[in-house]
Amino acid sequence: MATTEVFDEHVSQYEQWYEDHPEVYQSEILALQEQFLELPQNIRGIEVGLGTGRFSEPLGIKEGIEPSVEMAKKAFDRGVEIMKGKAEHLPYAAMQFDFVLFVTICYFKNLKKALSEAYRVLKPDGAIIIGFLDREQSVAKAYMAKRDRSNFYKTAIFHSVNQVEQLLKNVGFRNLKYNQTLFGNLEDIKEVQIPKTGYGMGSFVTVKAVKP
Repeated sequence: MATTEVFDEHVSQYEQWYEDHPEVYQSEILALQEQFLELPQNIRGIEVGLGTGRFSEPLGIKEGIEPSVEMAKKAFDRGVEIMKGKAEHLPYAAMQFDFVLFVTICYFKNLKKALSEAYRVLKPDGAIIIGFLDREQSVAKAYMAKRDRSNFYKTAIFHSVNQVEQLLKNVGFRNLKYNQTLFGNLEDIKEVQIPKTGYGMGSFVTVKAVKP
């Protein structure tokens, strides 16, 4: 089954995960918010592969891309304007945005192409912000171990920090800044965690990089 069809058919299960793991979800939001702090005010940006808007809404992002029709309906209800499209072929002209957010890179068919598209639609000095599960840490390893029993992770491709960094630099991004959260196993996280600088300890890593 194609990834888009999986998300169309299992929206309720997707939404329930956030209800079942509020401390994990809020920890991820805090890490992403920290990357937005240094961005100028009143700027325009998008989230690509935004799902049901679980990240766009609290981060104040008003538009973006989502290929799943059923996911997009939920995001629209959360106040996000949706264009149907995919990360590898963004339906925008060049140099339109001040930032682009990715939080679902494990589902992208071609991450390098998606990063190139983000670079294309960003204005000079625009920023890409990526939140992802580091394949070398505990949460991604747990998902990979049970991927055959998961609706969502059967086709997921988890990336290491080094892989993401190399692709960002190859595309042309510079000035990479990292933070991390989700310290420990997923089921053991019962409090919202404050993000720490860098990577290598937390399962959820965020990186911000700039288009020169």
